[in-house]
Amino acid sequence: MKFIDEALVTVQSGDGGKGCVSFRREKYVPRGGPDGGDGGKGGNVVIKTSPRKRTLYHLRFKRHFRAKNGASGLGKRKTGRNGADATIEVPAGTLVFDTDTDHLICDLVTAHETYIIARGGRGGQGNARFKTSTNRAPRFAQPGASGEILNLKLELKLLADIGIIGLPNAGKSTLLSKISAASPKIADYPFTTLTPNLGVVHTEWAEPFVVADIPGLIEGAHQGAGLGTHFLKHIERTRMLLHLIDASTVDPHNPLSAFQTVNSELCQHNRALNTKPQLIVLNKLDIIDTQKAVDAVRTALDRDDIMTISAATGQGLDQLKSKLVNMLDAENGD
Repeated sequence: MKFIDEALVTVQSGDGGKGCVSFRREKYVPRGGPDGGDGGKGGNVVIKTSPRKRTLYHLRFKRHFRAKNGASGLGKRKTGRNGADATIEVPAGTLVFDTDTDHLICDLVTAHETYIIARGGRGGQGNARFKTSTNRAPRFAQPGASGEILNLKLELKLLADIGIIGLPNAGKSTLLSKISAASPKIADYPFTTLTPNLGVVHTEWAEPFVVADIPGLIEGAHQGAGLGTHFLKHIERTRMLLHLIDASTVDPHNPLSAFQTVNSELCQHNRALNTKPQLIVLNKLDIIDTQKAVDAVRTALDRDDIMTISAATGQGLDQLKSKLVNMLDAENGD
């Protein structure tokens, strides 16, 4: 169920600034003494989880991150400016490994979590720091400490943003194959999908997101029928649900049979699943005489956000992707 995405990056924190060698030079103040300031601290490299990021795709184009160096100290005991930090944004669920040692450095699992992966070098002390009773005019200062250089592997164990649920043969695998580069096994018999499939959906207007094709749920799934308990656990770990219904099998006299069967199993497995945002999508609009079924479902549910598509022909898929992006953005508070 876990979608593994990896990226290799090199990070370098900033060097500390050099301490300053300076002596006070003012009119009528002979032998003013040393007044060299300290160098500024080098910038850190920080990894931060962001709800706006759903994959590590953006790190394929930028693999080197370097923080700014600290500025050198100045006369009059002025400390140099600290170097600016470099921030790497990643999705929650990212593990960070040191590629040289295979050591797990951190596991970032919550939104807006930060971790300093490479600390900036300490700034060098100016000559004012070294004045003593026996050395009143030190003519030396410290150089700044060097920053750290690390080669990292970022591994994303990302749980799907959206889980596609529904009865067997609702067209979940076909839909996943049409909106992503995933290639699930597709055939017209029950339980074609025996393990969840994941696909990354790319659009021209938004951050990519991950969709899971959850194997079909049947009545009694919460008790283990059809490996139901195994599949239901995966649904717990998705952020939203796309409830796909085969419009060609809807009985206009009992239009909510498939919808109620699946949602009943969700509720009996874990009541919290009913609180997840759920988009209802009627599929197979390319089959003749499905409009009556669509109208019956809309009337029975009394919802105006029910979408209709044909995964086989591509009808309505752009509108569906746009709707899913908007729902994810709304959940993030954008």
